[in-house]
Amino acid sequence: MKKTHSFVILFLTSLSLLAQVEEVSAPYFIKTITFKSNTTQGQLPILKLGEQLVLEFDALTGYEEDFYYVIEHFNFDWTPTNLVKSEYIRGLDNQRIRNYENSFNTYQIYSHYTLQIPNTQTRAILKSGNYMISVYDDYEELMFSRKFMVYEDLVNVGVQVKRSRNVKEIAEKQSVDMVISTSSLNFNNPLENIKTLIIQNNNLNTSISDLKPQYTLGNELIYRYNKESAFWGGNEYFYFENKDVRAANVGVQFIDLKDIYHSYLFTNVSRKNLPYTYNPDINGNFLVTAIDTENVDVEADYTMVHFSLKNEELLDKDIHVYGNFNAFAIEDLTKMQYNPESGRYETMLRLKQGFYNYKYVAVDKTTKELDEGAISGDFWQTENNYKVLVYYRDLGARFDRLIGFGEANSENITN
Repeated sequence: MKKTHSFVILFLTSLSLLAQVEEVSAPYFIKTITFKSNTTQGQLPILKLGEQLVLEFDALTGYEEDFYYVIEHFNFDWTPTNLVKSEYIRGLDNQRIRNYENSFNTYQIYSHYTLQIPNTQTRAILKSGNYMISVYDDYEELMFSRKFMVYEDLVNVGVQVKRSRNVKEIAEKQSVDMVISTSSLNFNNPLENIKTLIIQNNNLNTSISDLKPQYTLGNELIYRYNKESAFWGGNEYFYFENKDVRAANVGVQFIDLKDIYHSYLFTNVSRKNLPYTYNPDINGNFLVTAIDTENVDVEADYTMVHFSLKNEELLDKDIHVYGNFNAFAIEDLTKMQYNPESGRYETMLRLKQGFYNYKYVAVDKTTKELDEGAISGDFWQTENNYKVLVYYRDLGARFDRLIGFGEANSENITN
């Protein structure tokens, strides 16, 4: 039975008054929000129109609560479109998530929820573009929201990663070159109607948007910027694996059992002034995994993971643990506290068993500016993934179509 939400109507009305919509982080009892699709697994699904989307998350309350989902369509700049819901969804949203299971044989009790789209209520997504999925509880309170993208394969997007053309930053930055070509579309006024988005390691916080083509050769749009398309190279992520909660594993120094298992990681040090060392990672992502289980969705346990960083105290900056485990959000839960006795920054996070990438970032206490390289450093050799999205609004159109998707890796970086 469909549940009506008067709050949703007020919420969506208020969205129209905002310039852009932002993701809402989950409360402390909602964990391990994971998107799965044919092309990605993690926090930023980019789907081809017609592909299946799967959203999964855990609720650690143990009450088998009801949750409901709402899907909204947005323009390139994340302002609401003028489309009515029936134009971009076949069927209904604002429906209860019916597929859930309770945890089995775990110290931490939780319920695992799975939403698959299309389903019997939401039968299809009809338009390409930017989307936000919002999850509400039974009291009409917004629990969290996540962005995703749906594209049409109408243009070819060539992507190349280069060393920075700015000599001052050549050792620290990577630049992205693009060529957009098509034989099926005639670009009308591409300087105004074509929009691009470049994403490093699935992190929307550091994305570069709306670069204009520098050259047009027939049906090819060419982007070769010196500075505007350059990203800080960063460094390879730290990682740990605690698929066995009863024994120390990769990156774990020792374990302890209290109310739940506690995993104490080896203390990390700042790498900002150290030489670059290649260390394979999964670019900030995570993967739930546990030994001796048939279904990790409900049999993987939660552990308190203790992080520590050996570093001098930074009086003007806050230090956070950073990664795709919470969609790269900066929040109170990820903030570290400085321990003057040990000379370390310390914190702990409740995380599901698995393989996790993470690093430490600094946030200015006054300006709230994020510095990803303050602890890890920035190196042109770092292996990074880059995704390029191409949007197009034809003359008289009412929304931005997402017409192309391209991808490259800096393993093949050139000068």
